[in-house]
Amino acid sequence: MNRRFIDWIWHIRGSLELAPGQSGDEAFGRLDTLFRQAGTSHDRTRDTLTFRKKDQAAQDKMSIFDGGVLQIEKGAAGPVLRYHLTSRALLFCFLAPLLFLGFAQITIALGKLNKPSTEAAGKSGKASDASKKPEKKQAALPQNPIDKALGSPAPEKPKKDGADKAEKEKKKHSPTAAYVFAGIFAALYLIGRILEAWLVKRLFKKRLLGA
Repeated sequence: MNRRFIDWIWHIRGSLELAPGQSGDEAFGRLDTLFRQAGTSHDRTRDTLTFRKKDQAAQDKMSIFDGGVLQIEKGAAGPVLRYHLTSRALLFCFLAPLLFLGFAQITIALGKLNKPSTEAAGKSGKASDASKKPEKKQAALPQNPIDKALGSPAPEKPKKDGADKAEKEKKKHSPTAAYVFAGIFAALYLIGRILEAWLVKRLFKKRLLGA
């Protein structure tokens, strides 16, 4: 498989036309302060700037990126800045939903495996209960007249031990939490992928075309 078909997940590419008459040296000079942040190292040749980030500070405007390459190329209308940036944070947010979906499938499988033993235990419990004397039914607790007048809900009937156990087992093997986390990280990735691409382009444009 061509890596190009999947590296868009954590790679951001883009281009910007330079201002009329702006040289490559002037363009890199305007962007220079972005690559002189704590945790950032960079190398520059004539028309290419390569940077790497490690333990970058949160205040860094490009902290989400771990490295990248910026090049000045000749375009039809004049010089063009082309950039290729990488982000492990975006890759993590993309893979996290898949991880939690895997957890959900494991939870469902464990619930299915545990179901026969739970049913067998329930049947044996019913058989032993049948041999015993019938117990008195637990009546619902009476509601206080004052609470009733205030519109408070009536107290629930006490649940049997078997019902409580079944409910606990159901919650224990529920994949809901895994699905929720998968949805959260999927939303984070979609928002981050679109937003970060727009923010970095705006940042470069502001530096290149600003006063």
